[in-house]
Amino acid sequence: MAEQTATPVIRDGTKADSAVVRDALGVGIAVGLSGFAFGVTSAGSGLSLLQTCVLSLLVFTGASQFALVGALAAGGNPFTAAAGAFFLGTRNAFYGLRLSQLLALPRAARPFAAHWVIDETTAVALAQPTRRAVRIGFTVTGLTLYVLWNLTTLLGALGAEALGDTAAWGLDAAGPATFLALLAPMLRTATEGATAAIAVLLGLGLLPVLPAGVPVLAAALAAPLVLWARGRRMTGTTGQAGPTGREDAR
Repeated sequence: MAEQTATPVIRDGTKADSAVVRDALGVGIAVGLSGFAFGVTSAGSGLSLLQTCVLSLLVFTGASQFALVGALAAGGNPFTAAAGAFFLGTRNAFYGLRLSQLLALPRAARPFAAHWVIDETTAVALAQPTRRAVRIGFTVTGLTLYVLWNLTTLLGALGAEALGDTAAWGLDAAGPATFLALLAPMLRTATEGATAAIAVLLGLGLLPVLPAGVPVLAAALAAPLVLWARGRRMTGTTGQAGPTGREDAR
């Protein structure tokens, strides 16, 4: 008998449906469990159980949710906190532009699918070789993550209410720690690392002088600053001559 491979394949060399489902479930379960941290953080920020659960049901994008409750916990204006969360969530619109071409869903299904366009579903979908695999990966990841995220949000909020003051237990750090754990593996290039470092410096530096929630918006300036500096460096490099080190004649 032929030896069984670790990843099932079909005749054209692409992954079988079972392999796509397995990968999607892995991502959905791993990330969905971090809903505990959001439930704890939200309850510790002063939101009620109902508000916490509705936020996960309707917003369903972890970074935006953490940004919102974090700003509120720091005493920020609700409108400023919502603006920061909205800004972080706009990236999903760009994901949707790409996924709309790959999924090619019927018009009636698009509004429902749009609610699941987040980092994790996009990553799983883009990794698939065929449209069928893209649809399976997107659907399984979205469904698993949505159900588990909302369930663990509820459990986390209930647990926080039972414990009382989350700051006394140190659980108020659960949200930021989870966010950093999800962010760190994405910093794979020098440009991404520089952007993250400048964003942290801007956020921390402006924290004492700006209202709560505003430093998060200001930290977004890190990306255009890094891109501008990179463009200047590339322009300077192309303006140099080759072996002699002298500039080309204009």
